Amino acid sequence: MSAADLSSLARAARAKSSRGEAEGEGQAGRSGQHSQPNQPSPKPVIDFDRFRPTRSSIRARKRHNAVMTVLIVISFLIALIPLVSVLWVSLSKGLKRLNWDFLSHNMSGVVGGNPTATGGHGGILHAIIGTLEVTAGAMIISVPIGVMCAVFLVEYASGGRMARAISLLVDVMSGIPSIVAGLFAFSMFATLVGPGTVNGFSGSVALSLLMIPTVVKTSEDMLRIVPGDLREAAYALGVTKQRTITKIVLRTALPGIVSGVILAIARVIGETAPLLIASGFIASTNPNLFSGRMTTLPVYVYNEYSQGLAVCGPGAPAGCVAGIRMERAWAAALALIVVVLVLNLLGRLVSKVFSVQEKQ
Repeated sequence: MSAADLSSLARAARAKSSRGEAEGEGQAGRSGQHSQPNQPSPKPVIDFDRFRPTRSSIRARKRHNAVMTVLIVISFLIALIPLVSVLWVSLSKGLKRLNWDFLSHNMSGVVGGNPTATGGHGGILHAIIGTLEVTAGAMIISVPIGVMCAVFLVEYASGGRMARAISLLVDVMSGIPSIVAGLFAFSMFATLVGPGTVNGFSGSVALSLLMIPTVVKTSEDMLRIVPGDLREAAYALGVTKQRTITKIVLRTALPGIVSGVILAIARVIGETAPLLIASGFIASTNPNLFSGRMTTLPVYVYNEYSQGLAVCGPGAPAGCVAGIRMERAWAAALALIVVVLVLNLLGRLVSKVFSVQEKQ
């Protein structure tokens, strides 16, 4: 092989090696570019027109919305029928006899449909006092027990066996007939005090048995709604658990607890059967809750209605009214509705005053 051939082969080898190095550097540069973390990747293109509703689907939604709106309005009007009818009948038949003389006198000295010395036909003063005292006694018994039971179930029991057992007992108590509660209170006082013991406090005990399940359930639901972050923030600041419950948890859940107490009062204030057994009936005013029989408005209504028409014969006075007992029953029922309304307004006021105010 000549010298010219050797020199040509050497040039070809050098050219091939230089091309290989250039290709290696290019690949390294490209791999380095791909490995850069800060290099932004291209964003995917979304075709939003594919998700745009069609005209037919929009028309179908409007039809469904109109149909559901009509059904909801009709349901609301149907639900208003019994409420409006009860209020209308109570007002139309109760306002006839509901006056100051009816509110400021009891049934002492009332005979049949004959007028009394004041020109009236008896009243419900003793029944109003009895209703307020018996209901207040039931509240004093049931509200602390119910709220503390709810606090135990939510804050301490944590779903254990004791919590499940208490929840079961509360559910069973909520289904107890009211007359059974009256029999229990009557038998308990007959055992502790003596046979035949009938007083207003016995009626309060009977009503408290009916109030406790409602107070427990509503208070438990309201306490569970309180965010756990409030508790954790208080614990992080070194606040004790007892102070966290009383100052933060209960304060936050107070509006719901008050609503539950009002619901429980509305549940028991119209009960008749347990109070007939535990508190009895009396025509005069008895302000002592712990001694003697005590009349409430539901018992008064039942007693007036059960007696029927009064006798107004030929020798009856000129002011004798044969249907006075039904008039007194409707007037007492209207007074009971007013009492429930006033208690609801007071409950809302208490809830508004003591609730936590959010800063704007």
